[in-house]
Amino acid sequence: MTGKGIDNSPAQVAGNDGGYVIVVTRWNDDIVSGLLAGATRALTAAGITDAQVRTVQVPGAFEIPLACLAAAERDDCDAVIALGAVIRGGTPHFEYVAGECTSGIGGVALKTGKPVAFGVLTVDTLEQAEERSADNDKNKGAEAAMSAVEMVNLMKALRD
Repeated sequence: MTGKGIDNSPAQVAGNDGGYVIVVTRWNDDIVSGLLAGATRALTAAGITDAQVRTVQVPGAFEIPLACLAAAERDDCDAVIALGAVIRGGTPHFEYVAGECTSGIGGVALKTGKPVAFGVLTVDTLEQAEERSADNDKNKGAEAAMSAVEMVNLMKALRD
């Protein structure tokens, strides 16, 4: 969207005074800790201070949407960043968990009108998860954090 009053340029990913809640899973902790590190680095680089960020932990990806909803309903939260990892196995468990997590996160954003950035890996292999959570430019936690910052700025511009 372009036009009067709306800036959707890369400058939109700049610090603001918003409050952020990061929801992380304990399941697949080795992977998720890399996503969290990437998100934290990206937020800091964008000018978001530690005082603006709260991190909460849930057991697994299935529990992410409920925690996101509770966070998004807080007055001091402008965006939620959901971080987790669901790795395909030999049973239908992957489809159920990944699908419900994805749907639930989208529902939270629509219900609350607040951005919920999707940083939940849904991958076929551990190697794919490691690549997407490593300290590199493919870190999906960093991407989710930047999406949250940009969306907070955009939502403020759209509502002004």
